Amino acid sequence: MTVRGLWIISHENGGNLSIRFSRRFSTVEHRAKSLAGSSYVAVPEESTFLQLLLTELGLSDSGKNYVALRDDCLYRPRSPALELHVDGPAKGILWPVLTVSQGPLILACLPLVDVPPDPRPPLASLLSVSQGLTLLAGLQTFLLGSGSKPDSEGLGSRLAMVPSVLLQVCPLGTPLDVPLPGTPTAPTSVGTQKQPAWKTGLHRGRAVVNVGLIETVRSMQYGNRSRQDLWDVYGTVTCKCEVEGVLPNVTVTLSLPPNGSPLQDILVHPCVTSLDSSILTASSVDNYDGSAFSGPYKFPFSPPLEPFRLCSYTSEVPVPPILGSYQLKEEENQLRVSVTLKLHESIKNSFEFCNAHLPFFNRDQMGVVDMKVSSGQLDVSKEKNLLVWVLGQKFPKSREVTMEGKINFSGPTPGPSDPLCTKLTAYVKLHFKVPDMTLSGCYVDQHSVQVYSSAKPRIVTSRELQSKEYYIWNSTGTAPVSSGQMMM
Repeated sequence: MTVRGLWIISHENGGNLSIRFSRRFSTVEHRAKSLAGSSYVAVPEESTFLQLLLTELGLSDSGKNYVALRDDCLYRPRSPALELHVDGPAKGILWPVLTVSQGPLILACLPLVDVPPDPRPPLASLLSVSQGLTLLAGLQTFLLGSGSKPDSEGLGSRLAMVPSVLLQVCPLGTPLDVPLPGTPTAPTSVGTQKQPAWKTGLHRGRAVVNVGLIETVRSMQYGNRSRQDLWDVYGTVTCKCEVEGVLPNVTVTLSLPPNGSPLQDILVHPCVTSLDSSILTASSVDNYDGSAFSGPYKFPFSPPLEPFRLCSYTSEVPVPPILGSYQLKEEENQLRVSVTLKLHESIKNSFEFCNAHLPFFNRDQMGVVDMKVSSGQLDVSKEKNLLVWVLGQKFPKSREVTMEGKINFSGPTPGPSDPLCTKLTAYVKLHFKVPDMTLSGCYVDQHSVQVYSSAKPRIVTSRELQSKEYYIWNSTGTAPVSSGQMMM
């Protein structure tokens, strides 16, 4: 939801009406023009807008009690969403103009309606209307407090703070929050530091720095000496920094154990202020000669308010975490299936989840399924021709599991089709996540996170390993083969 414009109007002493503050958002107006097309109605100049609004509210032309467009029986007002009839080159109806009036102030805003104007949608179905009213109510409470008649000096000081308040609660016309009721303080003085344009607000409250490291592993395993198995690993570090100050300084350090795999192809967020050149020169394209920089990797930065990706990297690891073997044998109208999965000894045997999916394409629906698993449980979906092997959170002590049996495809209707997986071309796809582990060994020590701020923050770090596109192909059939490294 976004707002095209916002106005604060004072009407003290019964007749002195003036706009005390107004703000239009050109990027939102550009969106409104694109969405409305030929029915677009531009927001008029301030004086025209004020006159139209006051007429609609019955606060102008005190000697003229009847206004046809407002008071005719055919007109059905939908308070608090008013419609302003704009004349001139931009002739049309401006709707919905939301208003809230209390004491000496009238607050108005024009939310962006991103649905077709004809037929006019009911107000209750428009999220922008409810959020616009919430924004106005929050500003009203901020300006007037609990009473309806604050002293003029207090109201004037709060009106002067509205531009900086909107930077925080409604940056670029997008309401994110409402101002705290009666907040008496302006943004804290930061000496010579100037708030950059890209930083729309300042954090206030408890300081927390959250750093999350996720490594993703992909694999294509064929179980055939004539085809080389492939795998790759890439990692991302995401941060959410809630620290006070205009440009607080934070440093996050990535470390590796003595036998860890050096990080390569490192890309960093633009907010990183400096970086050792040796960090950026390591590339997976070059042949690894053992002399690559192996850390620690320091990333000093001045964080934005929102969560962001601090950096990404790749890493070369000697083996994939789970090695698999998959064999199919056609026997009349049934398949003999054999699957073996082995967890590598270097991998932590503690999963958040671990599942193996075995789909079967271009066959009739499954009939009789006679399968046995050495660990976990097997779920059968005959409608989808799919076996789901739920391995749970641990491999057995041997770190090896097996599945064997026969599947009869004698269902009454055809199963799902796939142009690639014909005849014995089939795969097992693994889905797993291992908390508190990475294949490269990379980690973020919470004691190494440095924050230069007035308040000592709480540091939260986490890491995990997850799979993506982790395939084990049937070794007795054909399979797609790549001649080079897996592309990210």
